[in-house]
Amino acid sequence: MKEIMAIVRMNMINQTRKALTEMGISSMTATDALGRGAGLVDMTLLKGAEQGYEEAISQLGQSNRLIPKRVLVIVSKEKYVDKIVKTIIKVNKTGKPGDGKIFVMPVADSISVRTAENGDSSLDDL
Repeated sequence: MKEIMAIVRMNMINQTRKALTEMGISSMTATDALGRGAGLVDMTLLKGAEQGYEEAISQLGQSNRLIPKRVLVIVSKEKYVDKIVKTIIKVNKTGKPGDGKIFVMPVADSISVRTAENGDSSLDDL
């Protein structure tokens, strides 16, 4: 089993959810988050700011602010991970900074509270 955590733009969550639902993934969790990637910051200015240079700190302006994002979490059977990741990329890729990030992590077990099923039998099957 794998956990897929995708951080996407706020305005892309409905299209992402719809595409995943159409492929058979109905179980997912979405939460609000704030964040930014390195692409939004002039790293030279950031380095100067870290060293305490007031000019660099003042020039950072809004580039250091956190942007509203959505975090989508899906736990899936390992055989479906590539398809899920490709679907998330297809829906969210614009080619511009801020398209998002996907993390894939191992999951030791999954247990249904209602049925007590565990392992792969407690997950969606495509």
